[in-house]
Amino acid sequence: MMLSVSPSSANQARLRCVAVLLALFLVPAVFAQAQTQGPTLGQTDPNSPDVILPELSAVPIISAGLAYNTFFQGGTPNLHPLVSPVILIPLGQNWLIESRDTFEINLAPVPGESGYKGYLQKEVDYLQVDYIANPFLTITVGRYLTPFGVYNERLYPVWIRDLQSDPLILPISTGPSGAGTGAMLRGGFKATPKMEINYATYFSTLSRDTPFDSDRNIGARAGIFLPGPRLEVGGSFQHLLQGDRSNAFGFHFAWQPPPLPLDIRAEYARSDTGSGYWIESAYRLSQVPVWHDEMRRVQLVARVQQYYTGKVVDPDLPGVNTNMFEFGMNYYFRDDFRFVSSYGRQFAPGGGNFNVWTLGITYRFVLPVGHGDIQ
Repeated sequence: MMLSVSPSSANQARLRCVAVLLALFLVPAVFAQAQTQGPTLGQTDPNSPDVILPELSAVPIISAGLAYNTFFQGGTPNLHPLVSPVILIPLGQNWLIESRDTFEINLAPVPGESGYKGYLQKEVDYLQVDYIANPFLTITVGRYLTPFGVYNERLYPVWIRDLQSDPLILPISTGPSGAGTGAMLRGGFKATPKMEINYATYFSTLSRDTPFDSDRNIGARAGIFLPGPRLEVGGSFQHLLQGDRSNAFGFHFAWQPPPLPLDIRAEYARSDTGSGYWIESAYRLSQVPVWHDEMRRVQLVARVQQYYTGKVVDPDLPGVNTNMFEFGMNYYFRDDFRFVSSYGRQFAPGGGNFNVWTLGITYRFVLPVGHGDIQ
């Protein structure tokens, strides 16, 4: 079947394709599969500079992550069901509305009573309007995830994180809810054939209206990515525009060695509320030669972390210097459905030494609404 392509410049075609890819980033597997197939007889190489690519029309996407975890902290069980819906609504080729909410309950036994009790916690993680100005710049207005470090933006959802517990330093400079309310500029570009640079800069206003609470601050994050070794390093900075008007900074590191199914990640953060670091590795046993069909579904995870108190008290951070290590094993029934488990131990003065066990399941689905057109 031949496609009729209207004449347009190569730059305009590339811009449209980049906008669509960003709008449909929740279904990257479709594009990854297409990229692995080379041109066959009678087809044209899409990478050729003389080819004008067809224009795609994007469709809304509804997605959600679900989890049911049980935490045993110091021998006390806590049940933690969670639902996190995600909505993407593209408007033309350059505009995108996106949102993620979280509904969770922490059920714990009440001394002297039977059963578990808890309350529903609701949070608007982000609700933003994106304008894709060009392949190197996206302008965001609304409520967005604070781009300080990478865990809050890239790894926080329960269907992505390898360990279900939060890093101790996560609340540093991400605000009371991990989000800001204001405007953000972000993007990336290729500095050299072997190096890419990504960046984000933002301004957030003060809000105390739940579930839209945020601090008033400005900040920026920049990273250098090397596609060859699949390595990224970067740094973050934030200046608080309220209270003591303090500064905070941090560094992040991520590496996926090409020969191995291994992820190595680390972050460091420092502010007046405290400082610390975490280092995490996750290894998929897909290269084990025995029982390959089952072992390829198994992932082993380990994380070590330390936190040191600061001169300003933050109720979301530990009240004393704290060390912690964790080991985990996850089993993937499918890419979107897995069993998660971990064991950890926390070390802190004043009776803060205890074991933490986690058992649970996570699931995620993606549902396009409608059918896209090729013009």
